[in-house]
Amino acid sequence: MRIEQEAAGWTIAGAAYRLSGVPDTGIALLDDADGRRWAELRLLGSVDTLDGRDETLEVRGPSISGDGFEASLVWELRSSRWDAKRLVIAAREDRLSVHIEVVGEGQLGEVSLLAGRAILPRTNGTLMSGAWFETLFCPSPTHPAKIVRPASESAVVGVVSGSEPGRGNWFFTPGPFVYSVARLPFTDGAIVPSGPWLAFGLDVAGGSAGFTGFGYRAVDRGFGFVLDYEAHTRIDGEWHSPSISIAPASDPYVAIAEHRQRLEAAGTVGARRERDDTPAWWREPIFCGWGAQGAVARSQGLTLAAAARFATQDNYDRFLAHLEDRNVIPGTIVIDDKWQSAYGTCEPDDAKWADLHGWIRSRHDRGQRVLLWYKAWDPEGVPVGWCVRSGSGTALAIDPTHREGAAVIRGAVRRMLSPEELDADGLKIDFTARTPSGAAIQHHGPAWGVDLLRELLDTVADEARRVKPDALLVGHTPNPIVADAVDMIRLNDTLRLDDPEPRVDIVPQMRYRAGVVAAACPGHLIDTDDWCAPDLATWRAYTAIKPQLGVPALYYATTLDLSGEDLEPADYELLRQTWAAYRLEQGLPERTAGSTSGGRPT
Repeated sequence: MRIEQEAAGWTIAGAAYRLSGVPDTGIALLDDADGRRWAELRLLGSVDTLDGRDETLEVRGPSISGDGFEASLVWELRSSRWDAKRLVIAAREDRLSVHIEVVGEGQLGEVSLLAGRAILPRTNGTLMSGAWFETLFCPSPTHPAKIVRPASESAVVGVVSGSEPGRGNWFFTPGPFVYSVARLPFTDGAIVPSGPWLAFGLDVAGGSAGFTGFGYRAVDRGFGFVLDYEAHTRIDGEWHSPSISIAPASDPYVAIAEHRQRLEAAGTVGARRERDDTPAWWREPIFCGWGAQGAVARSQGLTLAAAARFATQDNYDRFLAHLEDRNVIPGTIVIDDKWQSAYGTCEPDDAKWADLHGWIRSRHDRGQRVLLWYKAWDPEGVPVGWCVRSGSGTALAIDPTHREGAAVIRGAVRRMLSPEELDADGLKIDFTARTPSGAAIQHHGPAWGVDLLRELLDTVADEARRVKPDALLVGHTPNPIVADAVDMIRLNDTLRLDDPEPRVDIVPQMRYRAGVVAAACPGHLIDTDDWCAPDLATWRAYTAIKPQLGVPALYYATTLDLSGEDLEPADYELLRQTWAAYRLEQGLPERTAGSTSGGRPT
């Protein structure tokens, strides 16, 4: 690494980058090793608090120290809010790392990096870094027709989202904290342009992730990054933000994998899992009844939102018998929303399931495993005092940081998995995007944001593995900070039905999601999902490639719920052939109607 410093300017050059600037200007030019520009980095940051904005009044620096292996560049930023504020860049041969430091007191709000509000002699207002790139790859799926987007469009990777406009990134909560950018212009949302690529990865450990999302903010050519702590982190003294690492990559998936490797090397996350250690039954093809429930709702003239009414014992017996008659035998069955009388307590609804424990036992006798759908956060049936509450006192979510709230979560897990109770074999954990958000919220504390979700998932996982060590936990959380709480990452729904034109080709989208999961969580199995298929032709195309991506999953028995098309004899043959080839490749036993191969060990 080369360090040059003169009165007129300074330069730091690594193997793949060159960073240069003029003292006291607050701007650094980032080029690649060939001198091609990537960005004009704005050497600012804002650390807002609940009681006031942070504005930069003066920029001084950098002071540079280091050797041929690592250098530190520090800019002193005079702040309207903090006793002291500094922007720090650590330069290494292969990458740069940027963070901001403050000294003072306050409850953290939004923290901006490489952008921020400033009141300076020649410019005022929000100042951003300048993009010399055109295309952004975000690992948090949004519109199912898009894998990339223009670099002038904002994005967020986080744990708070929903079906409302502007919040449609609930497929992964959270995805890995890595954005990648390319110079080639955006032309088609489904086409990832060739490189070179530059990656911005957030280096953060569990316990230090008290924010709800890692946001990429963009306006025109301007960009920056933001973390929102929502006033649930108190600063009293010195504090520094997580670092953003900036490094070249050959493609966005490699960028995610290399970021994961750096976190492992730093001890920030655990080492990758080895799939050879997983129980064989975890790899069995899955049947989940949600799409079949939706088809029942459609047949009765109801919307797909009414599908939860039809999670009944009679319906699941009918779904599975229909598949078995056609020699389509899943190894794992997921009973979906809403088999329980209350989401929070997970007591079975006796009007829907006369004997859920006995039904699960009968499936065990057939050599099949059963997972129960678990709705994360939902406080239904839980006393308000044990919940995260709004400022008006309304229960928003079970509070895993409250002793009794955590006990409710553990009790629900025991109820579902204990051999003395329902004796299910694992859980499909859904709705993690309902992580509470807002400054005007009361909870027991102190965890918030990503860390609060991590505490919920760790509580579920700890109890599940205590009760049943080989319990299979499935979630859509492919971020190394939280992923160890689950064993299989679900690619989640293929479509957003709230979009004006929801029907798109889902195959590129699901390949993209599987690529993100494989890069971020290389030891985890992948649940390929199956809902909601836009039409039969698209469902067939996706069914054929599922074994290339992960564990094949089937959500339908007779009819697609969105299009109303019936499965045809050739479709069951496609399932038989696809599953048979997959099982052979995985070393799993063949299954035929009436067989009990792969039965539960005693």
